[in-house]
Amino acid sequence: MRSGFILPLVAGLLGLQLAGCGDAGQTGQQQQQAPEVGFVTVKARTVTLDRELPGRTTAHLIAEVRPQVSGVIEKRLFEEGQEVKAGQALYQIDDRTYRANVASAKAELARAQATLKSNTLRAERIQKLLERRSVSQQEYDEAKAALDENRAAVAAARANLQSAQINLDYATIEAPIDGRIGRSNVTAGALVTANQAQALATIRQLDPIYVDLTQSSNELRKLRQAMAAGELQQVSEDEARITLLLEDGSSYEQPGVLQFSEYAVDESTGSVTLRALFPNPDGELLPGMFVRGRLPEGQRENAILVPQKGITRDPTGQASAMVIDDNNTVQKVNVTTERAVGNQWLIASGLNDGDRLVVDGLQRIQPGMPVSPVDTEAKQPAQQPQAPAQAGGA
Repeated sequence: MRSGFILPLVAGLLGLQLAGCGDAGQTGQQQQQAPEVGFVTVKARTVTLDRELPGRTTAHLIAEVRPQVSGVIEKRLFEEGQEVKAGQALYQIDDRTYRANVASAKAELARAQATLKSNTLRAERIQKLLERRSVSQQEYDEAKAALDENRAAVAAARANLQSAQINLDYATIEAPIDGRIGRSNVTAGALVTANQAQALATIRQLDPIYVDLTQSSNELRKLRQAMAAGELQQVSEDEARITLLLEDGSSYEQPGVLQFSEYAVDESTGSVTLRALFPNPDGELLPGMFVRGRLPEGQRENAILVPQKGITRDPTGQASAMVIDDNNTVQKVNVTTERAVGNQWLIASGLNDGDRLVVDGLQRIQPGMPVSPVDTEAKQPAQQPQAPAQAGGA
């Protein structure tokens, strides 16, 4: 009797234990099946949007040195490639002819001045005689006319002397601007002529230096429309500095400022030229270099920027993202990307402030799947809300 009663009781207890173990195993399996994914919290903030534009460097000032008088070059007075100052002598032309012309002009002026002095005294005497009616009016008029002619001759002689002196000064060719001078196209002994087509040398002022950037006219139109619609706000003067990226991708240390924008579109390229001015104290920038200018377009409030690795695209090009809801379940949402900002996407629609965007472990999840979220910014597991089934099991 006792053994028949005890055996069914033991079998029942074993069944309850096995059932309990089965429920615990199923719960543990569900917890193991929730993959760990990393997320970032989407935050809306004010962002200054930049635009990178291609461009080339251009010398601030360029002067081609040409002779203004003819003659033979006696000597070159500079070293090629050196810095020169405005007014510095560069070439010396044989000036013996021009010195002789100056001497001749001085003699001509002296003769005219002597004649003027003699005729001035004669006119004064005739005027006194006319007052006593000792000479006729005609004699006085002739003396006065001769005096005026002598004064004109003195003025002409003085102008001839000035012209001869200018030509003599031009025999010493000077630098018209400060800058760095290039190679010389002539040597001592070369015959040069006034206003010849070939420049003797070229001087370029490189500090500061211009950077001519090109922007699509369509992009410029969209920028103005965004400004007019209030989507973008004008950046402050301190934030309007232009930064420069060199050919190797490195950044140029000195910021620049925008000087002006062309008011005409280039018909061959459909672009508008913007000119910026950069300091170049060390001569790092040389004319003709290809660079990229980072130009601030404006500020956008409540902008959504997310890492690019958190956005995927299907074969049709539709962008989507995986977000984690309050129950730690993955949901797929379609998004619209506006542009790339560094290694982030600027989101036009689809994501909101506070969304938890999955950025790590995307290959292990599907929409509707429970996950174990980890905040990649805090590097700590997020607090998980308990599911009702787990609460009931406890």
